[in-house]
Amino acid sequence: MRLTVPYGDAAVAFEVPRVSLAGVVSADVCRSGAAAVGDGGSRVRPGAASKALTEADEQAEIRRALTEPIGAPRLCDLAKGRRSAVIVVSDVTRPCPSYKFLPALLDELRPIPATAVTILFGLGSHRPHAPEEQRVLVGEEVATSGVTLLDSGGDDFVSVGVTSRGTPLAVSRPYLEADIRVCTGNIDYHYFAGFSGGAKAVVPGLCTSDTIRANHGMMLHDGARAGVLEGNPVREDIDEAGGIVGIDFLFNVVLDEERRVARAVAGDYLVAHRVGAAFYDALYDLRVDEPVDVVVASPGGSPKDMNLYQAQKTLDNVAGVVRDGGVIILVARCEEGLGNPVFEEWMTTMRTPHDLVERIRREFVLGGHKAAAIASLLERVDLFLVSELPDELVWRMHMRPFHDVDAAVRAALASRGAGTRVLVVPHGRRVTVRREAPSEEGIG
Repeated sequence: MRLTVPYGDAAVAFEVPRVSLAGVVSADVCRSGAAAVGDGGSRVRPGAASKALTEADEQAEIRRALTEPIGAPRLCDLAKGRRSAVIVVSDVTRPCPSYKFLPALLDELRPIPATAVTILFGLGSHRPHAPEEQRVLVGEEVATSGVTLLDSGGDDFVSVGVTSRGTPLAVSRPYLEADIRVCTGNIDYHYFAGFSGGAKAVVPGLCTSDTIRANHGMMLHDGARAGVLEGNPVREDIDEAGGIVGIDFLFNVVLDEERRVARAVAGDYLVAHRVGAAFYDALYDLRVDEPVDVVVASPGGSPKDMNLYQAQKTLDNVAGVVRDGGVIILVARCEEGLGNPVFEEWMTTMRTPHDLVERIRREFVLGGHKAAAIASLLERVDLFLVSELPDELVWRMHMRPFHDVDAAVRAALASRGAGTRVLVVPHGRRVTVRREAPSEEGIG
């Protein structure tokens, strides 16, 4: 069968013998509750029917959420009598289409003048933006409205307390000094915080490396997994931090595969987020009957495959469905390389995957944490990487390099022999694929 997966801003085609194809997992499959393509019997729990969304549909959903906030007053009511506002938005590494909903949020914030509104990009540990990147993220209408566009980061942080789990909270000063604080983002799976969105806009979005390190260090604990909120120490620490720092209003979106707004939630930063996460989980959590030998997975193209640091999350989302000794073929362009200097150092200097896993137990370091997640996976499966990275670099990371998906699939089939079953996941950043009785193994 001739299939395609996203790669950068385009798509790449490849072939899988029909007899070997266990299924093709897509968000449309998850929404319809139908069997996956192929003979593998991979099925999903029933979900809502899908439809092609228009721009008018998206704007109607955005306005609906703002007029029907969950667990909080309307933003326009909260804004009465306030002199300034800050809206936290996602950085360039996230697929969140902030430009689609920012005009509606600014309408709600009136009569606060645009000149008293700051659009604050939550960088966390990521790189700063170029001015043109900021303008693209917010859209020309907002960029020329008089608002201030500002990256978080630098050394302008204020200490505001410590969580019950010991995370020191140092937060961007412009956020703290605003009269009203609005957090935005998109909701999808996060490999150790359960889901993105909610208070993650603040922690890690607006915090120092010390804050992020303390919070992310809990990824080694049981319960820190994709799709898990209750009993997840990372998420519970984030949510507690949101209460300490203060979030006046939340606006989160759930996106379809074309990055259109399928659902929006607004209101209380905890209650609204839970509603959005439940909606997302009902659509995109796929359980298969039995593990497969080979998984071909793409993060879904740009921006989630711009570097290996971002593309890594897809590996966690599909790891539960590949059998021990199997192969994961990650199709990620990685035009920006590895994406993080610490991650690169850990990945390229590990003697063995086991050594790196032991290293993260001794010294938790941001950047190293993602390398350790990959190393843990390398202990039980082979990783083939289809990318623009140099072959020598990929070999140093204990992965097998390819520049063509067909070649990677042929190599995987040849290495596993007759009866090999292949599952294809074109949007692995969005869909969590696991067995009915998922393994609890991991670096924790």
